[in-house]
Amino acid sequence: MTRRAPTTVAGRGNRPAPWVRTRLRAAPLTALLGAALAFVAVLLAAALPRAVDRGADQALRSFLQAQGPGPTSLSATANSRGGPMTPQDLDSVLAALRARTGGAFRLDASGPVHGARGVKVRDLATPGLDRPEGVDPRLALVHLPGAAAHASLVAGRWPGGSEPDAPLQVALSRSASETLKAPLGTVLESPGILGTLRAEVVGLYDAADPADVYWTDLPCLTQACRNLTPNSPKSLPKVYWQTAALIGADGLDRIGAWGEGTEFFWRLPVDTGSLRADRMPRISREIAAFVTGPTASELSAAVKRPDLRISSRLPGLLSQAEARQRGAAPLAAIGPAGVAGVAAVVFCLAAALTGDRREAELRLLLARGGSRRSLVRRLLQEAAITVLPAAALATWLAVRLLPTPRLTASLTAASAVALLALLAFPVRAFVLLSPPRGPSPRRRLVAELLVLAVTTAAVVEVRRRGVATAAGLDPLLVAAPLLLALSGALLLARLQPALVGAPARAAGRGPGLIGFLGLARAARGGGGRGRPSVLPLIALMLAVTTGGFGAVVLGSVDTARLQVARQAIGGDARIAAPVGGALTPELIRSAGELPGVRTLVAAWLEEDAFLFGADRGSPQVTVVVVDPVAYAALARTIGRGRFDPAVLAGGAPGAPLPALFSSDLVARAGDRAFRLRIRGEELQVRAAAVVDGTPALAGGGAATLVLPAQPIAALLLGVSSPNHWFATGALDADRLEELVRARTPAGAAEHVLVQTSADGVALLGADPLQRSAERLFWAAVAGAAGFALLAVLLTLMRAAPDRAALLARLRTMGLRPRQGVALILAEALPQALVAAFGGGLVAAAAVALLGPAVDLSALVGAQVPAGLRLTARPVLTQALGLAALVAAAVLAEAAISGRRQISTELRAGDQR
Repeated sequence: MTRRAPTTVAGRGNRPAPWVRTRLRAAPLTALLGAALAFVAVLLAAALPRAVDRGADQALRSFLQAQGPGPTSLSATANSRGGPMTPQDLDSVLAALRARTGGAFRLDASGPVHGARGVKVRDLATPGLDRPEGVDPRLALVHLPGAAAHASLVAGRWPGGSEPDAPLQVALSRSASETLKAPLGTVLESPGILGTLRAEVVGLYDAADPADVYWTDLPCLTQACRNLTPNSPKSLPKVYWQTAALIGADGLDRIGAWGEGTEFFWRLPVDTGSLRADRMPRISREIAAFVTGPTASELSAAVKRPDLRISSRLPGLLSQAEARQRGAAPLAAIGPAGVAGVAAVVFCLAAALTGDRREAELRLLLARGGSRRSLVRRLLQEAAITVLPAAALATWLAVRLLPTPRLTASLTAASAVALLALLAFPVRAFVLLSPPRGPSPRRRLVAELLVLAVTTAAVVEVRRRGVATAAGLDPLLVAAPLLLALSGALLLARLQPALVGAPARAAGRGPGLIGFLGLARAARGGGGRGRPSVLPLIALMLAVTTGGFGAVVLGSVDTARLQVARQAIGGDARIAAPVGGALTPELIRSAGELPGVRTLVAAWLEEDAFLFGADRGSPQVTVVVVDPVAYAALARTIGRGRFDPAVLAGGAPGAPLPALFSSDLVARAGDRAFRLRIRGEELQVRAAAVVDGTPALAGGGAATLVLPAQPIAALLLGVSSPNHWFATGALDADRLEELVRARTPAGAAEHVLVQTSADGVALLGADPLQRSAERLFWAAVAGAAGFALLAVLLTLMRAAPDRAALLARLRTMGLRPRQGVALILAEALPQALVAAFGGGLVAAAAVALLGPAVDLSALVGAQVPAGLRLTARPVLTQALGLAALVAAAVLAEAAISGRRQISTELRAGDQR
């Protein structure tokens, strides 16, 4: 029997194992940590643009919805001078208008509103109608084809046709019928030049929802309106009722006689909930074309109405929204830019650590015939196996967690970070395997000078142009605080040996060895390097500067909001009686006894007063009667209308009363007497001082006189019963409202106005634009702190082999474990503390250099002067917080790994 020799396949038994599989099996933990780092970084990079997009969309929609449906609608009108219109003509124009929408914007689901109305209202002379102060009520006529779908008939019938000589049939709201005392069947008469016009109430209706957008811009159709006649120096305004009545399609041709002309209207509400911030320029162009551009001309020609006029406040509102986002975007981008900078440093440190650990392996492969190109290609393959799946998973997760229709910015940021994670170690390996070059201090100096030049240019541009520009987000301006941090880190890296070397020399003169060794290693850098690594300094200073500068911005925003809220209500709290009323003495006394009240002022305000002899004729003025001392303290607190209370000291008997004049009444103070007519009395006053505003009135444009309470109390009745109360301090609106209900007669408390600055601040801060920017900043601060902490840990790990060898040697000479931990702390903490201190200084410098150019109006929610207020607390909080976090991490790392490193080194032997 022949025995078959064993067969072999050439090369199969000697085939080398795949590189990537071998490396992943050899160091699974390293691969897992690399994938985790890439996952977190890519997740943040993909999520931040989507969070910004969602915040911008929410801010735009909230801003437009707060304006109401009227300003956010397209309104078209035509008048009867262009020719009459039938109901069918109204419908055809509406169809033509609707056909031209649906591009960048679409109409709201509530649907358009169209119809006809009289140009003017008419007085009703019908006896028996309610006339509160003897003034005839007024009635307008409106035709609404879709009114029956939004109202229910409660009595009678809907208006129909009527004979030319018969009264016009109208329908009133039930509320207006009861208010005017015009029941069903009432004939309303209005005398005119050509005779008396008559309208008969044939139906009463109730609106299904008076707050429905359908009734917007259609005043007095759901209830009677309480109006005032025009004011004049000779007569006080009087109250009268005004309402509107619905007519049928058959009465459309009779609106012109009643209203002295007919206006046909079409209102198309835009769906603000579907608008997107990135499409604002396109939306603005389409709406501008609809209002005054080619679309408007084409529509006018299509419906054969040359008098068709289309208007909308949307272009202006969109411009405001775009300006708001332009103002907030640079401030909101500083945080993410800081995170990006710190993350880039972490990737560089991770690549440097991996390069240190694998340098011997790579040089051996190079010595055995490998080329740098082939090695870098294999390292790219190795990185791709861990980085690309992690990056894809992170991007998918960001897209799912933060849905928004825009993907470009998110994918671009994720791709950039994934590329950095992929190339960091291969590039480091390429540099390590390159032929060695000698030290070149000149190259480093040139690079540092280049960074300093770019930083200077950025600071100069920010101070010249401001942070927000009309051209949009400028990366150079946004990066200005970060460039300051980078320049500070480079400077600190040069100063650190001297800064840490001085205490090291002082410790060397002492009896202990641990402090000297740790500080000496911190001064010269670990791992055999001649100087400390600049990368950890950059990471820490970027994190501290980003957090400190952003915290100052948010602190200034809070301060500005409080100032705006205080100036809007005249203090931290305000109680105002209704017109013609007064606050009870019990209420004023009890409010002053509330805990937290610091300054309180009881004031008497009268708006119906006239000043004769002013620079600009005889204007109507608002008179404020107060105690001068308390009011001066209130003015100082809220920062408006400051004055010396001594100027309001009472003059001689018979002399004009001293008063504070607003700057729009007189240019400067003087002894010239003015006549003040108030409540039927005439007083002589003089301008004791001129102020630019007063706490009792919001804004600075109102004509105002401030008079001392004591001398005027004997001249005018009612002054001793204040109708306003102002206070500063920590006051709660609920307690004030409860006090008003308890100290005000029944039925009058609901008309008393209670306002607090806390509610005003909350209202200003409720804007999604501001909330989004604030959330984004704090998320960025947390991310930057986490990456900075990781940078410190990577630096410790990079120096771990050299430090372990030193500890092992010292252990053989009697070093105790506790002293080893102290040595690690003495080596690692100085750099963290120096970076935290330097970062705080750089953050303060950034505020001082860039602060005057920062406009906070978009974040405050109101127009405020540009500038940041430098306060120590937010900067110190960020610096000390990060320093404490780093110190805790260093202590934990030293306690956990220090003893293990010593034991491992002692077992392996010292080969250094």
